[in-house]
Amino acid sequence: MKGYLRKDGRKGIRNVVVVTYLVECAHHVASRIAQHFQDDDVHLIGFSGCAPNDYAELMMRQLCTHPNVGAVLLVSLGCENFQRNRLLKDIKESGRPASLIVIQEEGGTMPSIQKGISIINSLLEQRQTVPVVNIQWSNLVIGTVCGGSDGYSGITANPAVGCTFDYLIDQGATCIFEEPGELIGCEQLLQDRAVTPELGVQLYNCIVKANNYYKQMGHDSFSAGNATGGLTTIEEKSLGSYCKSGSRPIQGLTYPGIRPISAGLWMMDVVPDGEARWGFPNINDNAEIMEMIACGCHLVLYTTGRGSVAGSAISPVVKVCSNPITYQQMVDDMDINAGAIVTDGQSFNDVRDLLLQCIEKTASGVPTKSELLGHREYSLVYKSFKKICI
Repeated sequence: MKGYLRKDGRKGIRNVVVVTYLVECAHHVASRIAQHFQDDDVHLIGFSGCAPNDYAELMMRQLCTHPNVGAVLLVSLGCENFQRNRLLKDIKESGRPASLIVIQEEGGTMPSIQKGISIINSLLEQRQTVPVVNIQWSNLVIGTVCGGSDGYSGITANPAVGCTFDYLIDQGATCIFEEPGELIGCEQLLQDRAVTPELGVQLYNCIVKANNYYKQMGHDSFSAGNATGGLTTIEEKSLGSYCKSGSRPIQGLTYPGIRPISAGLWMMDVVPDGEARWGFPNINDNAEIMEMIACGCHLVLYTTGRGSVAGSAISPVVKVCSNPITYQQMVDDMDINAGAIVTDGQSFNDVRDLLLQCIEKTASGVPTKSELLGHREYSLVYKSFKKICI
């Protein structure tokens, strides 16, 4: 595997240029700039809010200095609360070329778009100077999420991803799972796998917090599509989701934008602390994927039964389809057919081996199905965590 060496010693598997808007009022200008480079590795991300938020500022800093990012253009309206100059400074100190456009200072929409296009042309050239180096499994951070789960998810794709995590961790990789709102009923299982009693209590309380939060919201993380797909309760869905974590000891509990401090298996808590004032913690799957990426994930294994088509900006998404019928219907969107476990007699380890081959190719630059189709979704909302303060 080959990758890109960054100043902090981390290695990326992509070398994208990111156009980042810092308030919704700058979204259109940033989008027009990025659209001019649809055939290049120029990705659009952003934060819509105008009010200050430590979570959002940390997320943007971690995304813009992610090892898969080679250069950054920030697009600001000019009067929002986002600390644009500090973000620009952080990006430049990370060794990446970066520029800032302030729309109100450039004279409006069209001058800003024209200047942005000129800057991106320069950044595309500058990013090519980064050294290309070998990558080992131990250099990789890999996350997993599920979306559009069905009755097959817990018996095909999710346990196959768990087997993949076990192998990767044994090779020295860092793996992250999450969705505490979809682990209701699994708190004791998580606690029993913690490397210390103190961590076990944290994991247990994390699920209790999620359950209480969703009760305040009046709706848990169980959709009509889950029921149509054959799932009956949040507990049944949770047991299937739990299988993605594999069987290795859990090293720690982390939060969006906070990178694990050591290799091994980590759980990410995406549910805000305190009262339910920010809406649903997992407003959509891409919000969780971006939180995974902000924790350093080079790529994300996305299991789906009903058939999600979403990809992501910055990091590749590998689609692992649990349902053999869905796979046949949506073969252009799916990377791995885990449904072959029920139709062709494949074992979890058989699918694991296919996944490892796919990960190795992806980490070597081969595009995933979602990348080939141009999927670069992203989502970033307001949240607050006691452990996040910048």
